[in-house]
Amino acid sequence: MTVKNHPEMDTVFEAIKRANEKYKLDTTQLLQRIADLEESSRKEESLLYALNQISMADPNWTFLAAHLYLNELYHQAAKHRGFEPEEKYGDFYTLLTYLTKIGIYNEEILNEYSKEEIETLGKEMDSDKDFLFNYIGLFLLADRYLAKDYEGNVYELPQERFMIIAMTLMKNEPKHKRLSYVKEAYWALSNLYMTVATPTLSNAGKSFGQLSSCFIDTVDDSLDGIYLNNWDIARLSKGGGGIGIYFGKVRALGSDIKKFKGNSSGVVPWIRLINDTAVSVDQLGQRQGAIAVYLDVFHKDMMNGFLDLKTNNGDERRKAHDIFTGVSIPDLFMKKLEEVDENGRSIGEWHTFCPHQVKQTMGWKDENGTPLGLEDFYDEADEKFFTKKYEEAVKHPLLPRKTYRAMDIMARIMISQLETGTPYMFYRDEVNRQNPNKHILGIGRTSIYCSNLCTEIAQNMSATTIVKEYKDEEGNIVIIRKPGDFVVCNLSSINLPKSVQVLERLIPIQVRMLDNAIDLNTISVGQAEATNKKYRAVGLGTFGWHHLLALEGIYWESDEAVAFADRLYEDIAFHTIRSSVELAKEKGFYSKFEGSEWQTGRYFERKGYDSERWKQLQSEVSRYGVRNGWMMAIAPNSSTAKIGGSTDGIDPLYAVEYAEEKKNFKFKVTAPDLDHNTYNFYRRTRHALDQTWSIRQNAARQRHIDQSISFNLYVRHDIKAKDLLNLHMEAWKQGLKTTYYVRSTSQTEIEECEACHS
Repeated sequence: MTVKNHPEMDTVFEAIKRANEKYKLDTTQLLQRIADLEESSRKEESLLYALNQISMADPNWTFLAAHLYLNELYHQAAKHRGFEPEEKYGDFYTLLTYLTKIGIYNEEILNEYSKEEIETLGKEMDSDKDFLFNYIGLFLLADRYLAKDYEGNVYELPQERFMIIAMTLMKNEPKHKRLSYVKEAYWALSNLYMTVATPTLSNAGKSFGQLSSCFIDTVDDSLDGIYLNNWDIARLSKGGGGIGIYFGKVRALGSDIKKFKGNSSGVVPWIRLINDTAVSVDQLGQRQGAIAVYLDVFHKDMMNGFLDLKTNNGDERRKAHDIFTGVSIPDLFMKKLEEVDENGRSIGEWHTFCPHQVKQTMGWKDENGTPLGLEDFYDEADEKFFTKKYEEAVKHPLLPRKTYRAMDIMARIMISQLETGTPYMFYRDEVNRQNPNKHILGIGRTSIYCSNLCTEIAQNMSATTIVKEYKDEEGNIVIIRKPGDFVVCNLSSINLPKSVQVLERLIPIQVRMLDNAIDLNTISVGQAEATNKKYRAVGLGTFGWHHLLALEGIYWESDEAVAFADRLYEDIAFHTIRSSVELAKEKGFYSKFEGSEWQTGRYFERKGYDSERWKQLQSEVSRYGVRNGWMMAIAPNSSTAKIGGSTDGIDPLYAVEYAEEKKNFKFKVTAPDLDHNTYNFYRRTRHALDQTWSIRQNAARQRHIDQSISFNLYVRHDIKAKDLLNLHMEAWKQGLKTTYYVRSTSQTEIEECEACHS
């Protein structure tokens, strides 16, 4: 075999040699193939050859393919930046200067860091960390996140992206500590111990986009409120956020408008308007907007169009195929599903109302005289505030309602789920019971009406309203809006298989990164930015759960897996809360800490945290406060979990071997760390697993998470209605706050929002 002596060829062979030494792959045919190929096609053909070898029998070919692709990236960057490919990484300061000059990077890094500091950090980068990537992880990072010029030419390389994220998130730290924090953040990112969410991964250091993942708004029941919500949503969607919208306050079809009877068109036309916004305002040209709309199961429009928004049958003029739906469900509805006659037939009745008519008729008001509806109450464990109000409404002879069997509503929900994957389930009473910041409105008053696009966020919400409109001295029309709590969350996730041994070191820097993102962010919607700084909410999550179980030799369907989830997530919660306390000592606690369950200790009592370490931590929380009003949320983590080389979120594996396919690629993928030891623990995959075990695991995990968890149910397309119902009942009884998609074997793979994929 003869090969030209060429620098590029030498680098290819170096990559192959390195992979051989680590993974013991038989590359004889690949080497011969490279020798026989023309230089113009050599790299592409050798990479394709390597990709085609990936299989259950030879999973480590993915790393050789990654090495070959790295070689290509090094050559592209060297060509555009003017350095020798053998260097792998060129001068860091020169990169920053050029991409800032042409407007890709913002000017802040060069303004905040000296040339000497940048050169020091440039030397800190370790190109050997590039060899931690498998092929799909490296491909996704390069394809979607590495900085390119306006022609799409590669400039930035993986370690530079990680360093720029670290520098961006730490730039406002005290200068005498700043470089040490940057290096620690780089350590966490470069070792793939954690990933930041898509907006931060993509936009940190750049001159466009923002850093937060998730937003949730509450729509006021007024024309101004509806259209201003749409305006706010458009601006956020443009910046790359995933959005949840609560429509439960908007009056139903046939309600009155200004006392004119039967004029309201209900929520469906307004949701269609949101659907058009999602399609029209894309996210930086990368993908269309991603929006979920939630409605209460006691809203009159639930059975009058809402549950059919995404289905393929019915009037297309009342469809919204591009949005996602969620149903807010009280405990009382689930209890009605359990009411049966002597023959076992479901007999529980459920009444639906127009929220506007409820406020007009019932006369409930808060301490400020503001009318309240059913949606404004929830059931506590010992006092059923919502149930009492609901029964009071049912008994009122003048209040219009539509009445159904509760089971008929649930059947419609499940039919839609099997066809479209949605609606998501939001168990409103449990969410509000577990809210550590319920003191803002008080016990029994709803603070959290719905979740976000990916069902892992649960924070206080309220509508923004117009309070005044006037002309100023110059004739300008000025609109004054009273800002509501417009929910924002910043996400990042622990790579569990890589990080279980370093949690004590990892989580403090991770929480600092998340907290700093709050102050660095430039959110286009003012009330969202104000809410972000008011509560300083963050969402530390995880991915790689099935991967970790396989490495630990634990079967998914086992009590051992449930117990392991309980222990591990308690440890994560402990380190996360302690890290927030340490930040509070240094920078102060969030503005609404006084009176919260963090301060009173009620949060720790509810969780049953009574060990010595928890008692000590509770004492510190009471004394110093916490920096963040909410701290933990587990996102779906599909794309960034692949970058980290692991399995999605808390989900079971899709298949031991499968084809990963998107618009611009298709190639084989195998389970991470697949070998004769792990195979048995991967062998039963998503749709083969008993979902009851998944629910039990998630209940153990949810106990320690102060927000919620993106939790999918995987079912066969021919599942019986009673079996799917039993899964929903089990999820509710086990104390889950939300469930995400119901993924049936008949559905095509659902396109998820990538904003939350931390």
